[in-house]
Amino acid sequence: MHTLINLQITIFLLVAVGFLLKRTGLVGTEGQKNMNDLVIYVILPCNILKAFMMDFADGMGEELLIVLLLSIGVQILSVIYGKLVFGRKPEGKRKCLQYGTICSNAGFLGNPVAEGVFGSYGLLLASVFLIPQRIMMWTEGLATFSGTKEGKAAVKKVVTHPCILACLLGIVLLLTGWRFPAPVTGAITYIGSCNTAMSMMIIGMILGSMDYRTLYDRTVVTYTVHRLVVIPLLVYGLLYFLPISQTVRGLIVLLVAMPAGATTSILASKYQMEPEFATKMVIFSTLLSLPTICAWSIFLT
Repeated sequence: MHTLINLQITIFLLVAVGFLLKRTGLVGTEGQKNMNDLVIYVILPCNILKAFMMDFADGMGEELLIVLLLSIGVQILSVIYGKLVFGRKPEGKRKCLQYGTICSNAGFLGNPVAEGVFGSYGLLLASVFLIPQRIMMWTEGLATFSGTKEGKAAVKKVVTHPCILACLLGIVLLLTGWRFPAPVTGAITYIGSCNTAMSMMIIGMILGSMDYRTLYDRTVVTYTVHRLVVIPLLVYGLLYFLPISQTVRGLIVLLVAMPAGATTSILASKYQMEPEFATKMVIFSTLLSLPTICAWSIFLT
């Protein structure tokens, strides 16, 4: 309990730093975008590689496969859930809500939280769990907005995404035991260790960009409750009866309990599908996720 409380206070302080950087103007819109790209294309892939650079222990392969299969099941459940719960909303909002149900911010916010709560092995499991979500993000998720699968373009985005490439390379490192030369390994480790601080500060910058006077929306509140509470509870109930370890169960539920991904507002803007509403979804669910993630962390450990 003491460790979890310290972790949550640390995360809150990092978010607060990002919030202040944005509010005081020390980091502008372009700077925030550059930092976001730095995390996604450099720091996060290094963080994933760092997680895979451990000795392959007995039973690890079976547990990684279980996590991968359960992640696929969670993605299928998310697609069905979004269509059942939000299927009658107006087109623009419906597409935002369904995409936000499929694609959470687990790929950005989830990794540092998983590492903080479950350690380096938790980060490894999280990296594997997020593979299907990253694929869904650019296939079914993209089709939600565009109405098509966008064929080769979607496949190219999946195959060439730095995080997917890092996972594939990491699996090779884990299975073969091969390692980069010491200087390269050191550089990857140092860069990957920046992930928690940078990710949390960017979350703070997102919160610092909001206009609180226009934030409230009943549909957004409903979505946030589903995203942060109902869906994780449903997944927890389904996993409770499966013969899996507490670590696997807790990690999956914790990653499912993440807020809407930032790509929700990006794609909504691209396809002109209620971009302001999508931005509210991202900001409001991110703001409310700070206490709910803390609660889930305590409950699951």
